[in-house]
Amino acid sequence: MPIATKSPKPRLACEIAADRVLVGRLGEDGHSLEACGARELAPGSVVPDLVETNLRQRSAVVDAVQEALGGLSARSHDVIAVVPDAAVRVVLVEFDTLPADSEEAAGVVRFRLKKSLPFDVDKTRVSYDAQKSNDGVRVVAAVALQSVVQDYEAAFRDAGFSPGVVLPSMLAALGAAEAKRPTLVVKVDARTTSIAILSDDQLQLFRTLENTRGVTITGEQLAEEVYPSIVFFQDTYHLNIEKIFVAGIADTATAAPALRGQTGAEVQELVSSSQLGASTGGSVPRWRMAGVVGALIS
Repeated sequence: MPIATKSPKPRLACEIAADRVLVGRLGEDGHSLEACGARELAPGSVVPDLVETNLRQRSAVVDAVQEALGGLSARSHDVIAVVPDAAVRVVLVEFDTLPADSEEAAGVVRFRLKKSLPFDVDKTRVSYDAQKSNDGVRVVAAVALQSVVQDYEAAFRDAGFSPGVVLPSMLAALGAAEAKRPTLVVKVDARTTSIAILSDDQLQLFRTLENTRGVTITGEQLAEEVYPSIVFFQDTYHLNIEKIFVAGIADTATAAPALRGQTGAEVQELVSSSQLGASTGGSVPRWRMAGVVGALIS
């Protein structure tokens, strides 16, 4: 489950969410989509979870992936697979140093993760990105049970596609965010609210919270959920949030006043009209497309 890959990145991305399948194809400019699409899933088709089987109605998911990607794939069947945040644990770990040898470094990361996971780390796929920090090395690790990842990968293969890269939705979405200044990114889906804070394009905080309200969450409720993370960041790093990106809710304008009231920061949609691309024709609301767009343009 790589966070990054050395192979040429696919120009197709497909997100399997709890309630729908979302797809996009990157344009020739490399900065926007030239086509996108979506297929709704019946309730209960996908139940994102760290340890249980996620694809409860497997044939329906395979059919939706095949239909959604079929119209976009052209000659290539390589795809970036975006999976629900609730199926992957993202952990930030601090190290003084990491071994230069990649295999040794991976072993050290796995060892540190053992106590923070609700499952056996030896049965997982672990991918990580090491970022230099003032005090050493900050590792962003994405961890998922191998059986869970394999189930998603098999669904793509059964649909006729090759998932060369697998990403959790929020990490994928961060590819759409410019974050030189302290920036809060909030992404809502049918079951979770994910929160990330970045500064100097480095991830400083990451949390995925259960969200029983789904995409119907109000701006005030969203601000209430986000507030503890803002306070923690400000107290820890002595920095103020200067910009907020929101994805996953239809009306960012209603959430903006509550979020702005906590920080004074500018609030805007994570996916811009230019990133989604004019040629997509508005076939899918851009507030739903953060995972696909971010995966492709990053």
